[in-house]
Amino acid sequence: MRVFTAALATETNTFSPIAIDKRAFEASLYARPGEHPATPTLCTAPITVGREVCAREGWTLIEGSASWADPAGLVARATFEELRDEILDQLRAAMPVDAVVLGLHGAMVAQGYDDPEGDLLSRVRDIVGPDVLVCAELDPHSHLTARRVAAANFFVVFKEFPHIDFVDRARDLWSIAVRALKGEIKPVMSVFDCRMIDVFPTSKQPMRGFVDKLYALEKSEPGLLSLSVIHGFMAGDVPELGTKIIAVTDNNPGKGAAFAETLGRELFDMRGTFMVKQVDEKVAVDAALAAPKGPVVIADVWDNPGGGTAGDATVILAELIARGVTDVAVGTVWDPIAVQICMAAGEGAEIPLRFGAKSAPHTGDPIDKLVTVRRLVRNAEMRFGESFAPFGDAVWISFDGIDVILNSTRAQSFDPSLFSVMGIEPTSRKILLIKSTNHFYDSFSKIAAEIVYCSAGKPYPNTPATTPYRKARRTIWPMVENPWA
Repeated sequence: MRVFTAALATETNTFSPIAIDKRAFEASLYARPGEHPATPTLCTAPITVGREVCAREGWTLIEGSASWADPAGLVARATFEELRDEILDQLRAAMPVDAVVLGLHGAMVAQGYDDPEGDLLSRVRDIVGPDVLVCAELDPHSHLTARRVAAANFFVVFKEFPHIDFVDRARDLWSIAVRALKGEIKPVMSVFDCRMIDVFPTSKQPMRGFVDKLYALEKSEPGLLSLSVIHGFMAGDVPELGTKIIAVTDNNPGKGAAFAETLGRELFDMRGTFMVKQVDEKVAVDAALAAPKGPVVIADVWDNPGGGTAGDATVILAELIARGVTDVAVGTVWDPIAVQICMAAGEGAEIPLRFGAKSAPHTGDPIDKLVTVRRLVRNAEMRFGESFAPFGDAVWISFDGIDVILNSTRAQSFDPSLFSVMGIEPTSRKILLIKSTNHFYDSFSKIAAEIVYCSAGKPYPNTPATTPYRKARRTIWPMVENPWA
């Protein structure tokens, strides 16, 4: 067997002012054929798992390029077309192949392309023809379009949010592909539109129980190969925005459709109950100060670079400063210019510095302080499950009993190693202020005395009922109360 694999991924917040070009991919991951490291990134696990599988089976794995950019705004048209065409040219050169196994995110939007992944998959199908297996792993915060479904044999989607299972789901993807290539099964995909958009953290009920049910059904139900929830990505203004269920069966589309609809309507009935309670910055600081011990993690949930925002909002930090709170560590505030200034000043320097709140309205005001530059780290990385997430050149500054990490590559706060790699022991601080919606939970919950979810400012379009969409359909909940009417 000859199998082609490649990856092209980012998550696009169409409301974000931060444009994406080739440099953004190079800053996060751009690996030419054979250059992908042994450790996978969030959307490239099909490549690293594929190496193991094909070595075991004695098959030939032809690797194409792998590209990942941290979430932001629209991808430049020329950048998408260059990266897409690079993979397509590699596929043409690899022909004939028996299968194409891709790592995608599913929420990319490029200038002139509402559905880049659908465009890529359709072109892949045109190259390989109707009989070659085409499949991909997707992030649940994606858009499942009719064009993608028509082009692929099947998708497997991360089940967990936080996405701690991206390697496990890549193994599921390859397991189904191997069985299909050996003629043991014929995977077919059924999709149900839940007619809603919501946020579904699996770190709490009711989504925890729902996902556990999916795992149980996959194990117990004959002929049911995979169940997935496409959560949707509410910051992506695209025509097919929304939550959907995917059921992959062994050549039984009727059974798959029935399972997908039953589960989809069950999910719809729980709409609006999934997210944890969020408080404003004043209540968040009150709660942290009242806690008997630390560290108390304040999660700035909507200034989340993982959702395409800048990660430079200062609303919560300003509240802490105004109230004279100390014993605080902040990770991170994105400000490449401030990082450059600190790098030039050097460790131990005391300098006046303005940082933060440069990217967009409703993110607070820049902070002006006399700061001490404590530590400089080039090409800093933190852990994220089995992978590493870069946050660029980074600086630890301190002032008035508060430590702040400034970073040059946007990244959400995945793991406490964000602090320790900079020389800050996170468990020694009373308050940790981080920027993430839910990916932080798996690791930070292990050290946190308490977690406070804070909705501060308006860096992210987090209320679909009032978000000024121009392309997204308005026939789903919560845009309408009853989309089934």
